[in-house]
Amino acid sequence: MFTSLIEWLTDAFAGMQTLLFESLIVPMAFAMGAGNLLEVAFEGTGWLLVGILQIVLLIVVISPLEKWRPVEPVTEPNAIKVDVIYTFIHRLGLFSLVMFFTFDNAVETAFGMLRSQGFPTFNIDALWPGITDIAWVSFLIYLIVFDFVHYLIHRGQHQFNRWWALHSLHHSQRQMTLWTDNRNHLLDDVMTALVLTVVAKLIGVGPGQFVALVALSQLSENFQHANFRCSFGWLGDRLLVSPRFHRLHHAIGIGHESAGRKTLGGHNFGVLFPWWDMLFKTADFSNRYDPTGVRDQIEEGRDYGQGFWAQQIFGLKRFLAKDGAS
Repeated sequence: MFTSLIEWLTDAFAGMQTLLFESLIVPMAFAMGAGNLLEVAFEGTGWLLVGILQIVLLIVVISPLEKWRPVEPVTEPNAIKVDVIYTFIHRLGLFSLVMFFTFDNAVETAFGMLRSQGFPTFNIDALWPGITDIAWVSFLIYLIVFDFVHYLIHRGQHQFNRWWALHSLHHSQRQMTLWTDNRNHLLDDVMTALVLTVVAKLIGVGPGQFVALVALSQLSENFQHANFRCSFGWLGDRLLVSPRFHRLHHAIGIGHESAGRKTLGGHNFGVLFPWWDMLFKTADFSNRYDPTGVRDQIEEGRDYGQGFWAQQIFGLKRFLAKDGAS
C-alpha cells in the first residue's frame, strides 16, 4: 500500500510538471528564443513546482502553528521579510537555475569523463537485490546517507573559521521563523550544494530522487526553524529533529560555541535525525527556549547587515578577512 501511494504521488507530480511545462514554460522558451534549452527547462519546471508546493505548505500549515504557540512575539517584521526573499530565491528555482548552468554542469562533465575512463559509480539501489530495488526502501537509505552528509557539512560550517564567516549569517537572525531556513550566504549555499551533488552522483541518486530528498529536507528545516513552541517528547526528540532541538542550535552561547568557551563548536547539527548528534556527543536535549543569534552581535555590536545585499557583502568580507572572522 505504501509503495502504491509513493507511485501515485510520483505520477501525480509528473503529470503536474508536464502540464506546467507544456502550457507555460514551452511557450515562454520559444518566445524568448530559447527552444534549444527545453531539456534544462523541463528539469527547472520540476524544481519550480516543488518550490510552489512548499511555499503553499509553509503558508497553510506551518504559519498557523507559529501563530498558535509562538516562542516569542514578532518584533522585527522587516528582518523576516528579508528571509522571505531568500526563501523565494531558492524555492522558485532561481538558485537551482544558476547552479545548473555553472557548477552542476561542470560536475556532470567531470563525471562523464570519469565514466568514459571506466570509473565505477556505486549504486545503492543494487546493494541488496530484492530489497533496495523497492522504491521506498532505497529512498529511505538515500535519505539517511544524505542526512549524515548534511550533519558533516554542518559540523564543518561551525568548525572552520572561514566557513563559519559565511554560515554565521544564518545564525545572525534573532527573530527566527519558518522563513529562516534559506537565510544563508550564497557562497555557503554553493559549497553545500556542490558537496550534495557530488555525493548524489557517487551513490547513484536519480534526478527525481534527488529533488525529493532536497524537498523533504527543506520542508523539515522550515518546520524546525519555526517560531513554534514544540518538542516531540523524550523519545520523539531522539528520533526526529524538533523545533525545540533546533532552536537550541541557534541559541546564543550554545549552538555555535564549545562548552564553556568562546570558540567554534556547538550542538544539535542534525538536519532530519538527531542520531548523529547522539553518536558524536553533540546533542543537547535541554527543555528550554533561549534567545537566538550570534554572541558578537550582543557583546561587540557586529553588524551582519539588514538587507539582502548588505548581508551578502558583509559575509564575503568576513570570509576574505585574514582570520576568516573580521
